[in-house]
Amino acid sequence: MAYVARSEAQLCSEQFGSGTARGCRAAADGTLQWEAWGRRWWGFSGAFTAKPGGRDGGERVAPGTAVPPLSRLLAVFLPQGFPDSVSPDYLPYQLWDSVQAFASSLSGSLATHAVLLGIGVGDAKASVSAATATWLVKDSTGMLGRIIFAWWMGSKMDCNAKQWRLFADILNDVAMFLEIMAPIFPICFTMTICISNLAKCIVGVAGGATRAALTMHQARRNNMADVSAKDGSQETLVSLAGLLVSLLMLPLVSDCPSLSLGCFFFLTALHIYANYRAVRALVIETLNEGRLWLVLKHFLQRGEVLGPASANQMEPLWTGFWPSLSLSLGVPLHRVTSSVFELQKLVEGHQEPYLLRWDQSQTIKDVQNKPTSGSCSEVVFWKLLGRSTGEQREMKLERKGLSLGLSRPGTGCPEPDGRP
Repeated sequence: MAYVARSEAQLCSEQFGSGTARGCRAAADGTLQWEAWGRRWWGFSGAFTAKPGGRDGGERVAPGTAVPPLSRLLAVFLPQGFPDSVSPDYLPYQLWDSVQAFASSLSGSLATHAVLLGIGVGDAKASVSAATATWLVKDSTGMLGRIIFAWWMGSKMDCNAKQWRLFADILNDVAMFLEIMAPIFPICFTMTICISNLAKCIVGVAGGATRAALTMHQARRNNMADVSAKDGSQETLVSLAGLLVSLLMLPLVSDCPSLSLGCFFFLTALHIYANYRAVRALVIETLNEGRLWLVLKHFLQRGEVLGPASANQMEPLWTGFWPSLSLSLGVPLHRVTSSVFELQKLVEGHQEPYLLRWDQSQTIKDVQNKPTSGSCSEVVFWKLLGRSTGEQREMKLERKGLSLGLSRPGTGCPEPDGRP
């Protein structure tokens, strides 16, 4: 709590861990009058009277004091303590995420209508048994695909959450397009919807995994559960709005396949654009391979360390699914070398707690008796440094003593020579 002497009207102000501050004034009846929550984000004006004992820092609205109706509505859909309990990029991301969810809901209704039409709903000649068998085959294919994809790629989505998030939504659009086209080719209907459901199950795995990673990034007060729950409430509200609009839209386009397809393409374009803006709004402070490479490249070219916002804006979103760095940690010694001469050459003059070997496929193999996070970081650092500078430049920087502390203030770093 910091007391303010220069302003007669403002008694004091309080500042939170996020840097947000709000002031307190004296009301006519002697109570404290605080600036409204969310004023910085939503442009609320005025103040409300508060007394100790409530939520969010100990304030409770005094009886008879008017609270803006929008504040009550936002409290249902925003995490407690917003905006200080979430990351600064929470609001722009959620707004664009709501737009893409609304567009996806409308596209999904068109796809569902096409699938039901292809199965035979409304057709007196359709067989119930055939429709049931088709639906079971479709679901079984998706379940198997979900298990295989989670085993294959589950551990690779944390560091590239933005790329996989965008990939999942684009794949979802492809799956819905297949469902819309399925009734046009009745002979391949079962195979088409099986492929579509397989893609949707992959979308479910990738979307759920990246949503968890982004929730961890957004939660700033150990409130992952609250952030996740309110995200679910926002998504439910958007889906409900999409459902209501779909009830009005489907009777207008169901009898005209070309109009239905045109609406789908428009909604798909909106969906992809909103997804792109959503992931671009994210400012993730941790370093993955792509952001670390950008930071190193920028430092070597200009002698400056990129901030999180700049690095995230420069990070490619359409690539990065397959890391260029193939790294194997904790490899048994017999897989690294098979002769005494090679082993002696590896350990000669070696002071680090690990052995590092490059094989012909450019895979790094690291052998350690006691793995540490620092040594693992050094292995990745030197690989990426070689990728962005070349072998000669890497040796030059190594002689000058460039270490992993280059991004810390006060660390001695070599002067860049201006060459990329």
